[in-house]
Amino acid sequence: MKIKSRNNTLYLHFSHDGKTIRKSMKMEDTTKNRTILRKQIIPEIQKQLVMGEFFKKQAKVTLDDFAEISFKMNEGTRRPLTSKWYRDNYRLHIQPTFGRWEIDKIKRSDFVKWQNTLLKKLSGKTVQGIRAIFMTILQDALKDEVIEKNYLSLVKSPKIIDVIVKKPFTVDEIYKILDNSAEKIRAYFAIGFFTGMRTGEIIALKWEDIDFNNRIIKVRHSIRAGQYTRPKTESSIRDIDILDALMPYLVEHRKIVKSSSIFLFETYEDKPFYTSDKISSHYWKKVLIAHNIEYRNLYQMRHTFASQMLMNNESILWVSKMLGHKDSSMTLQKYARYIPTRDIKRACFLER
Repeated sequence: MKIKSRNNTLYLHFSHDGKTIRKSMKMEDTTKNRTILRKQIIPEIQKQLVMGEFFKKQAKVTLDDFAEISFKMNEGTRRPLTSKWYRDNYRLHIQPTFGRWEIDKIKRSDFVKWQNTLLKKLSGKTVQGIRAIFMTILQDALKDEVIEKNYLSLVKSPKIIDVIVKKPFTVDEIYKILDNSAEKIRAYFAIGFFTGMRTGEIIALKWEDIDFNNRIIKVRHSIRAGQYTRPKTESSIRDIDILDALMPYLVEHRKIVKSSSIFLFETYEDKPFYTSDKISSHYWKKVLIAHNIEYRNLYQMRHTFASQMLMNNESILWVSKMLGHKDSSMTLQKYARYIPTRDIKRACFLER
């Protein structure tokens, strides 16, 4: 029997009946522990091998078994919506292939075939998200020594190809959309174009969030997958300015909705929208088609706000605050190409 070390943990390597056995001793690699292995543990293992007692049948741990353990372990540090997202994507994309497999029997080649299958129908970015779920489960299993190696970590992650091309609307297109939108939803588009708020943040707005006197909108919640929740980042919780261009749309919208309405935008059942999908299909797409405007999705309202403001020399710090970015470097990374460059002779004060 050979004593080996991995990650400062002692392992025994030996052969039995033509099979190579590697077993973690769950002991730190120290001189004392190596002595204990040689003088006490190895003789006992050799005795058990001779008597046929070493290979006792152990309960098989399937991926489903340990996935549930991992999900419960991490519930305390995840938002409820994130926990639901982990479970839903596990059920849809991981469980059908590996759920009943013994977790320590999944090899690198199995992960490669699984990932290649996913990439035939899903984007690289989506597959990366699913991989992250699987990786967390396997890392938890590795830390609990349920598996000896996480073979998924040896599989190269797919590349992300940015398929969402930012193509801002022009000012003429903005007003063509607003002038021809259904009255009940016009303010939704105005808020998108004139604040840069995310679609989930807009449908979560309540009238109590609109401060007409101080001309601010308090962004405190978002609706994602039907759940009314806090925005996903702390920087997304913010007060944003009601621009002069937006104010008339808010005032008019207040007049046409029920005085008893809680949310700015409600369905016929007096409830907030579950997602922005119906707004897109029932109102957005129709107005773009009717007025021969090239289709872009609703999220392009946010990109339009950012790009139009920066193209017209508004402060990047103010734009960053309106968007709810953590800092202006994030805004710069996404929208630097929209900031106009001017041929200005700089550092003139240094000349003699």
